[in-house]
Amino acid sequence: MTSRERMAIAMHPARGRPDRVPVMCQLALGHYFLNAGLDAVDVWHDTAAFASSLIALQRRYRFDGILVNLPGRDPRWRRFVRSIENRRGRRVIHWPGDRLTIVAPDDNPRVVLAATWKRHEPAPADVDPDRLFYVEPHDIAGPTYPQTWGFEAQPADPGGAFFPPWHWDTLKAVRAAAPDASVHAEVFSPFSQWMELVGCSAGMMSLVQDAGRVHAALDRLTAGAIALARGHVAGGADAVLISSAFAGGGLISRKDYRAFVLPYEQRLIAALKREHPGTPVYTHTCGAIGDRLDLMTETGTDGIDTLDPPPLGTVDLADARRQLGHGCFIKGNIDPVNTVLRGTPEDCYRDARARMAIAGRAGAYILSTACSVPPHAPPENVEQLVRAAES
Repeated sequence: MTSRERMAIAMHPARGRPDRVPVMCQLALGHYFLNAGLDAVDVWHDTAAFASSLIALQRRYRFDGILVNLPGRDPRWRRFVRSIENRRGRRVIHWPGDRLTIVAPDDNPRVVLAATWKRHEPAPADVDPDRLFYVEPHDIAGPTYPQTWGFEAQPADPGGAFFPPWHWDTLKAVRAAAPDASVHAEVFSPFSQWMELVGCSAGMMSLVQDAGRVHAALDRLTAGAIALARGHVAGGADAVLISSAFAGGGLISRKDYRAFVLPYEQRLIAALKREHPGTPVYTHTCGAIGDRLDLMTETGTDGIDTLDPPPLGTVDLADARRQLGHGCFIKGNIDPVNTVLRGTPEDCYRDARARMAIAGRAGAYILSTACSVPPHAPPENVEQLVRAAES
């Protein structure tokens, strides 16, 4: 059974059980920077470099799947670099206009305004929902309003031509290089897009102070997320991951989840399933989600990732398996900090075996860390997951 076939069965529980529990972790971008053998500036900004990093670490760790979680890049990006300087162990890229990118060796680059060294975040009251379509937090110029791509002068027109032709180049490159692996692509949930655009604090306040504007914005951002997901499937994705990182219990209540997250993710998932009924759609929400697994399944999602255990989150894996049954696949639950970052290889092996004993016997389970593998996690620890799955 190939990795692609193994993952497909795990994500379609009605098809039975795979030959073993599949293994697929999302890696922090800093983990690629430290372990892929390429320059962090190139990994973040260059389509070919990021695709090579994805393939290299998938092969090293023998994962069954690959998550493509950065868009393709404008092949002309180097032309926009004005200069690069070193500051206290970090590099600062100077772009045209008022933008800088701060590149640490082990963390996501940050795009800031040159005058303040802070992100540009429009006030919620200044955002016209009619000018929204999709907010791309990982664009090389950072999230912008209205959305521009890179350092182009003109905002993208909402609608069919919104995404640039190179947007899916990384996905296509990975699909071509790894035909036997399960390749997944990421869409930010409408709620996450709103928070990325206006900032978490202002975004949370807007739920109370300007709920009508928020709902209008989420409606527009759902349309863009649907368009992006369609492009992912056309580009060769085997599954679509909805990144919904701001929807855990540490940030919003069940009431607000039902109001501001559920209906828009439900619409996104329903639209993709109508057009591509065989493509799994699953949801990534970090932290405290033990109190809202039922609400997450109401979206129509096919699977739930990351199932953070205590102390990082609130999910007991056995309880989650009982609640969700086997119609919804689950992915995760290995503690990425206390086990994979701070533990020994044997700790990782034992914990992986324990997770599989709880959730993997009847299928519909993908062995994974809860949330991303940390930048400084020892590679020999990560390698234990497939060792455990094959034991």
